[in-house]
Amino acid sequence: MSFESLTSYFWCRRRILSALYIITLLGLLLWWYDGPGRRWFNFYLTCAAYEIFWCLVAFFFWPRKKDAWLIALVVLLLTCGIEFLQLWQPPFLQLIRSTFFGMALIGTDFVWGQFPYYFVGSLIGWFLMRHLGLMTPSGLPLECACPGPGGQGGDV
Repeated sequence: MSFESLTSYFWCRRRILSALYIITLLGLLLWWYDGPGRRWFNFYLTCAAYEIFWCLVAFFFWPRKKDAWLIALVVLLLTCGIEFLQLWQPPFLQLIRSTFFGMALIGTDFVWGQFPYYFVGSLIGWFLMRHLGLMTPSGLPLECACPGPGGQGGDV
């Protein structure tokens, strides 16, 4: 891997980590928001942030721009599956859901109204993945977002 592609690789990873940090803080702020429109922020808008978060986590490990649509689709399908899983209430899942992390990761209640926000979040996640690595540190356009395995470009 050349110095230039290595620099691009780490620059891309830093951008993804920065975006993850921001969306994590935003998601937590939305979840703990206690003002007007509390229910919408806490139960619906957080769903979009949840989708974006998982898209970015996957993109950190598979940073190829051409895979962004696949990552967004898989995250959407898994999240919808987890939402349907909330209809199942076995004791071991209830125990997991009783913790903060269990509640944050798999939720507690099935809500049809959250599905549109999952779609919107995946769409925003796709958009972010397509645009996160498009510039070098100097601000010049980069042909591919991040080097793939062996130093090859992310669009290869």
